[in-house]
Amino acid sequence: MDPELHRVLRLKAAEVERSISDLVNDAVRRSLFEDARDLAEFELRTAEASLGFEEVLKDLKARGKI
Repeated sequence: MDPELHRVLRLKAAEVERSISDLVNDAVRRSLFEDARDLAEFELRTAEASLGFEEVLKDLKARGKI
């Protein structure tokens, strides 16, 4: 682990009266939860039509966005 990050983590753990391990576990859980949520969203969108880059640019230009 980056020494500076470890130092800040030690300070945070002391401030909130929790162990470094607890803080890291919570952070990893949150990250995995976000990943699971993203994957579920991707799964829901698999049926959506895909647009090509050129189509998106044309649409943005037609709507005066670019």
